[in-house]
Amino acid sequence: MKYKIINRKKLFLTRAFDMIGGILFFPFRMFRTREEIGPRNVKKILIIRTAYIGDIVMTIPVLKPLKERFPEAVISFLSSVDGADVLYGNPYIDKIYKFNPFWFYKSSISEYLRFLRLIRKERFDLVIEARGDIRDILFLVFPIKAKFKLSYAFGGGAYLLTHFVPFKNMKHRIEYHLDLVRFVGCNTVELEWGIYLSEKERERVKEIIASNGITKPFIAAHPGSRLPLKKLPPEKYAAVYDGLIEKYDMPLVILGAGAEVEDVNNIAGKMKQTPVLLAGKTSLRETAGILEMSKLFICNDSAPMHIAAAMKTPAVAVFGPSKSIETAPYGDMHMVVEKDFPCRYACDESLCHNIRPHACMEEVEVSDFLDAADNILKTCKEKEAVR
Repeated sequence: MKYKIINRKKLFLTRAFDMIGGILFFPFRMFRTREEIGPRNVKKILIIRTAYIGDIVMTIPVLKPLKERFPEAVISFLSSVDGADVLYGNPYIDKIYKFNPFWFYKSSISEYLRFLRLIRKERFDLVIEARGDIRDILFLVFPIKAKFKLSYAFGGGAYLLTHFVPFKNMKHRIEYHLDLVRFVGCNTVELEWGIYLSEKERERVKEIIASNGITKPFIAAHPGSRLPLKKLPPEKYAAVYDGLIEKYDMPLVILGAGAEVEDVNNIAGKMKQTPVLLAGKTSLRETAGILEMSKLFICNDSAPMHIAAAMKTPAVAVFGPSKSIETAPYGDMHMVVEKDFPCRYACDESLCHNIRPHACMEEVEVSDFLDAADNILKTCKEKEAVR
């Protein structure tokens, strides 16, 4: 079994638990179904992806292939409470379950038990856990009644599944997700994915843009991240944003959640130019609409970066401790700004162990952003000229 675990202690414990679990569950595995996972015997599907909005966005591409492979199946999606916002209106989802697991979020065991009683009333034919997380597999997949249970086992827990996709090497996280549905016979050659906004929502976004005096193409930016190590120093953000406004004579809109308002104001206070500040003023779906309208998006490795990719807006994304091979904005219209420090590939992204703390972000230059932005905007202009 090949694992995808960086921490040595966690790897040792996972191997130990897998060995014990494999022995204990061996008799039950002898009686597992040998049926093919196909349209004939799959009428109810549950996809589980509860951790972090960006990861939920990166699961969306599996939905259309699943619907095409299982046209008569009812497809349900189990997401976090906030993450459900990116799923509303999706034509390939029949039902959305919302739950914040206590192993990822601040929630209680009693909430978990209540949700478990609810979800166990459903009898799914196929459950797909998209993260390959032993906690999801143990606390959600295992207790749920289902004929087929599919995930990765690179985080442990293969003995709790009926099927698992072997982990071979690192690739983009969307490709991990697509490999799961390829395993059950889905065609993933032509992908259609995004965040589906209503016309009413798009009109509301236009009102927000107009009310802030924006009357021409604009650039959007988001300096925030769930993890502090993924953020540039505020002085560098300010210099990048000033450089973009001066070079392209476009308005620059800075987005962010309510918790990021202070950081955004700090950056704006260090700028020479005047940006449009929308941090804390838009919902997640309004943010998606603003990104859809923007000419270019400047960001870190964060949920809005994946939302921009879903809305087909080119992004320049800076990567420090995280691995761009797995979580870069998906598609060929984007560019990644990064410095190749060997420690990045073993970094757990929560604490920097480099002799020069945060060096992977500190070494990123303002010119790196401006060059990447220039390449993207030139490419977009050339494509528009061909049309």
